[in-house]
Amino acid sequence: MTNAVPQEILDALTDVDMPRLPPEAGFDDTVEVGGHRLPVLSCDCVVVGSGAAGLRAAVEMKRRGVDVVVVSQSAWGGTSACSGSDKQTLHTANTADRGDDYKAMARAIRAGGAMDEDTAYIEAVGSGRAMASLQYLGLPLPQDRLGGTLRYQTDHDEVGRATSCGPRTSRLMVKVLAEEALRLGVPIFNHTTGLTILTEGEGEARRATGLLAARPKNRSEDNLFGLVLFQAPTLVLAAGGPGELYRDSVFPNSCFGSLGMALEAGITVTNITEAQFGISTRREGFPWNLSGTYVQVIPHVYSVDADGVEHHFLGDYYRTTQELASNIFRKGYQWPFHASRMLDFQSSLVDLAIARETQAGRRVYMDFNRNPEPVPGDMPFSLDRLDDDVAAYLETAGAGQALPIDRLRHMNPLAIELYRRYKVDIAAEPLEFSVNNQHMNGGVKVDIWGRSSLPGVYAVGEAAGTHGVTRPGGSALNAGQVFGTRAAEHIAGTLDGDAPYSGDPVASAGPAVAAVEALVNPASSHSVRAVRAAVQARMSDRVGIICTPDGVRAARDAARALMGEIRRDGIKIARPSEVGRAVQWRQMALVSEAVTTALDHYIEQGGGSRGARAICSDDGDALPEGRLGPLTDVRFRSERTEDQSEQITLRMVGDGFELRTRPNRAFDEEAKSFFERDWPAWLTGAIHSDPGGAGDG
Repeated sequence: MTNAVPQEILDALTDVDMPRLPPEAGFDDTVEVGGHRLPVLSCDCVVVGSGAAGLRAAVEMKRRGVDVVVVSQSAWGGTSACSGSDKQTLHTANTADRGDDYKAMARAIRAGGAMDEDTAYIEAVGSGRAMASLQYLGLPLPQDRLGGTLRYQTDHDEVGRATSCGPRTSRLMVKVLAEEALRLGVPIFNHTTGLTILTEGEGEARRATGLLAARPKNRSEDNLFGLVLFQAPTLVLAAGGPGELYRDSVFPNSCFGSLGMALEAGITVTNITEAQFGISTRREGFPWNLSGTYVQVIPHVYSVDADGVEHHFLGDYYRTTQELASNIFRKGYQWPFHASRMLDFQSSLVDLAIARETQAGRRVYMDFNRNPEPVPGDMPFSLDRLDDDVAAYLETAGAGQALPIDRLRHMNPLAIELYRRYKVDIAAEPLEFSVNNQHMNGGVKVDIWGRSSLPGVYAVGEAAGTHGVTRPGGSALNAGQVFGTRAAEHIAGTLDGDAPYSGDPVASAGPAVAAVEALVNPASSHSVRAVRAAVQARMSDRVGIICTPDGVRAARDAARALMGEIRRDGIKIARPSEVGRAVQWRQMALVSEAVTTALDHYIEQGGGSRGARAICSDDGDALPEGRLGPLTDVRFRSERTEDQSEQITLRMVGDGFELRTRPNRAFDEEAKSFFERDWPAWLTGAIHSDPGGAGDG
């Protein structure tokens, strides 16, 4: 049995061309701020980021008459367009073989803990609308002949809620949303780096007034850094996660996100201790997660040392060839590292083993032209000797071919085509990979409408801290679509009057411009490159999948010291056009300090291993084992159940941080709506005035 898909179809789903941007809109005026002549544009809302979540917010606002603009460091160059996800996780009520309901999906979304229950329900109930509207815009989600959307199982998903257009699913989402944004006439300011959230007022009266950004094309003699001012009463942060935080990362290059900018504005963040790591190819070549069929075809995994000698290292961790092969397969839907899956010879032993090989200086490869080597002393690999769940899946898929590459060509030829586009032929040569940082599960703390703790500022997508500790694979894409729509609805329903904000731009922008000037110091010992190296090495070496209390505390102290030096000495840049990078690396240094501070606090309070990280300690209660015996160096603390019901929040106060713990917001599953009672709140817009948890914690 073969799945013969014509090459032109494979090409169309792999080479996804993005729309060309039209000529940019001009700025309304100029204003002098601190000796700089800044172009100014006034509007209702600025969306920071041009990925799937930001474009959704912009499209939904434009449809509702909001004067919205998008600013982007690199249009179509972010995570969802360039690396992103190959799936979207959605409600499955429309399928005949697997029943579902919104409450069940919400429980699955929040199952990892540290997630607001109402947020999980909003994501579940909004998923059908998100999927249908994307299909309306042209997203080619696959269907069966009766109109049901084809589904499959993904990580942290026991039902099978994922669907996919192939490896470029999220890029296709960006494409159809971008086309709609351009059709509606949404102005997109490309090569524009957001630097500072502008505010006015003090205390509870403080609110956002706009955004200071850098645009090299606006550099002039009286605007050396190319600074520009967007004046608006609302901002939507949608620039993704802090992808530059780690050296070992699957994020595309230059993905900084807006978490540092939010911290500098005094906005409360939550769950920044939580992230996701897994096997992938690195950003130095073509960054991509090796989940799904890449591992479900069970390729041979091995390492090579400095002398060119191969090491079949997984045989040191698993007891039988069948156990080894079955757990390679399970990385397809158990892709993220999870500490508890290192126990009982489960699938995260694969991640641990790969990480150890890399730390030992060996290069790790996946070979699709070889089946796994046998565990020493055991029988060779055979498709007839696999765990029941693995054997059943491959049999149903018709994947009984002799070699992994033939199984992959049968199950997912797009997986091969994708790497060929980047000059890597996995049908002919092994693929080098490692364990890398992939996602920030925490972020800006938001309420049920996406509002942050700073009035006027919203956060959607990976910028928002809505994901909890773990989440079903692909649900982050869905969350961005749902909350992009929610934020747009709230902004459109609460804008005061028809005119854009018209406050004093000098008063709000003056301190921000002065801070940029103060940061740039030709005499500083800290260059952009040096700050990058320090931050990324510290995070990858001390705050990855394996952590120790002492290592995290040392990382926190080093991060704090670096931030102190940057505040005192600034950052050296080679040319004025690099000012945006200098600000972004100051913010990455700040995010590093915030993450290590929150993680150290969590560990000091007795927190255990969960999600992305194993907290290893000699007094740990959990001890992974390999074929050769106990792995004593990764003895770890188990997660405490009570920690799942709360979140750690953090905000900047002066040059330090205020940390708090708050309970997850609850959702009453027994509460029911009543049409006649509740319709007036919708008609009058009263639903937008609900407290929604914006100011708690």
